[in-house]
Amino acid sequence: MTTLNVAHIQEQGVNLIIVPLDRSFDSQTLAERMSVRDEIQVRAQSAGLAGFVSLIWETVSGRVAFIAHKNHHAFFQSISLQYVWVRINRQLSW
Repeated sequence: MTTLNVAHIQEQGVNLIIVPLDRSFDSQTLAERMSVRDEIQVRAQSAGLAGFVSLIWETVSGRVAFIAHKNHHAFFQSISLQYVWVRINRQLSW
């Protein structure tokens, strides 16, 4: 069973489902990362969460990386993982 902590928030009138992932996510290929994001999007919708799924993680070099809708890049460039962890308010399980 997979269980993920998520921050389901509204930013500038847009629902976001932000999923913090561990550093090991950085070793995956872009195709693998997108597949993970797509799977979580389907699971979030099935759980009744509205919004775009965005992934955020710390790279092996210690920087923050993310996958998010292009319209939300400025927002994600301005936040930290700590920002996300403080806002965790849901869990997704499947």
